[in-house]
Amino acid sequence: MSQQTESPQQNRQVRIEITDDVADGIYANIAFIATNNSEFVLDFGRFLPGNSRGKVVTRVVMNPMNAKGFLKSLSDSVERFEKQFGTISPESTTKNIGFTIDSDKEEKKKKSE
Repeated sequence: MSQQTESPQQNRQVRIEITDDVADGIYANIAFIATNNSEFVLDFGRFLPGNSRGKVVTRVVMNPMNAKGFLKSLSDSVERFEKQFGTISPESTTKNIGFTIDSDKEEKKKKSE
């Protein structure tokens, strides 16, 4: 009969801390991915309408195993998001997402007069 013992690593909890400046986040609306035999390089950038150039605002470098784990986690998150809010499609980016637009304010103002 074999006896199973738990290694100390199985019970270990890892705490991840985040500084305030990182917690604020960085807006990115474009991403580029490059890869070689040992890593994935994810460049996140911002390209604003009316500009002829965009800018990479942060770069994340991952090993292949972590990149695959990230892909799985992102895929699961998108699936949960779509179950709650509906399918993500190019058309959904043009819908009102709950913010008041200035033209809406003007319309309401005209109706109240």
